[in-house]
Amino acid sequence: MTPDIDFSEISPYSDGEFREKMAQLVLEPGFEHAVRYIMPDVDYPAFAETLKQVPDQQHFQTEIMWPFLEMLAKKTTSDITVGGLDIAEGAMPCTFITNHRDIVLDASFLNLCFLRRHLPTSEIAIGNNLLIYDWITDLVKLNKSFIVKRNLRITKALEAAQQLSAYIRYAINTKKESVWIAQREGRAKDSNDLTQEAVIKMLALSGGEDNLAANLIPLKITPVAISYEYDPNDYLKAREYLLKKIDPEFKKSQRDDLFSMETGLLQPKGKVHFEIAPCINPQLESLLHLTDKVEVVREVCDIINKAIHLRYRIYPINYIAYDMLNHTEEYADKYTPDEVAAFDAYITNQLAKVELPEMAAQDHKANYEYMHYMMLTMYSNPLKNQLAARQDSMAEV
Repeated sequence: MTPDIDFSEISPYSDGEFREKMAQLVLEPGFEHAVRYIMPDVDYPAFAETLKQVPDQQHFQTEIMWPFLEMLAKKTTSDITVGGLDIAEGAMPCTFITNHRDIVLDASFLNLCFLRRHLPTSEIAIGNNLLIYDWITDLVKLNKSFIVKRNLRITKALEAAQQLSAYIRYAINTKKESVWIAQREGRAKDSNDLTQEAVIKMLALSGGEDNLAANLIPLKITPVAISYEYDPNDYLKAREYLLKKIDPEFKKSQRDDLFSMETGLLQPKGKVHFEIAPCINPQLESLLHLTDKVEVVREVCDIINKAIHLRYRIYPINYIAYDMLNHTEEYADKYTPDEVAAFDAYITNQLAKVELPEMAAQDHKANYEYMHYMMLTMYSNPLKNQLAARQDSMAEV
């Protein structure tokens, strides 16, 4: 079936385009530089020839991305685990909606879990704000990614949302490809993961029904909770919070985004866990009688939020941060004194990396204390949200 809407601007490259686009990509100096930076021992001419022989996306996923992601996992994590793969296998193709920690690796490591199980990988939504160079666009479109257009004027934004919504529906229902999309635009820098209503409205746009819940059901929304033990970007997020506190108009540069991507890719993350929840279609079916679209969107966001919050993996550092932030010892049985000392040293070392512009260089003590507070907030919020979700679930019984 050929879609009525032209998706070529945002969709992954087709297998028919694959070899030509790959041959162009390996000639790009920026791509070569990135490969050599991430893999210092690479024989680039031989690697480029290997890439040029890859026939299609499926082989690129299994022959190139799988070993690359395993290398990253070995270098930067102590373990990657996943729960609910049987649930995922039964739901595919579907729309995986997750909380968002790392710019690149959230979807990539989830796909690694699928590759290890020999399940199909999902197509990945990526914002065009990260496509700083043309070769990055080519790379992500070769790697099963589709483009989310951002920062558009209102009329153009609606057109882009309709196109994106139609593409996701086309990918699932016609191409039989699962898709991954974050529950919100950009990362929740304080780890307070809440689904943006705009994401749900976008997904429902292309359904053709007046009933919003009915439009969402064919997409088979499947929430996934992502839990990183350590967030390599935590100190960069704390820095950004401070700079926005000092200057509400502060905006990150493209260089900041690139450095965040690089840091997330290459720096230690400790344990990483994915927990896949059941598809939310049964809950959506219970909303079919509602005619107020605003109410339905809020209910859907709440369903996804609870599914994610209940499935976080809580690490000792989350309990430590929660107790430190709240000046309690409520969860002292969840960690040891050595773990407290190690976490305190970790926070100190991370904040020592922060470089501040002149406007924020004064009042060092107060700025440090604010960033320290934000770091504790980041690591305590998953526990805080899980506790609230458990309480809500008990109240509903």
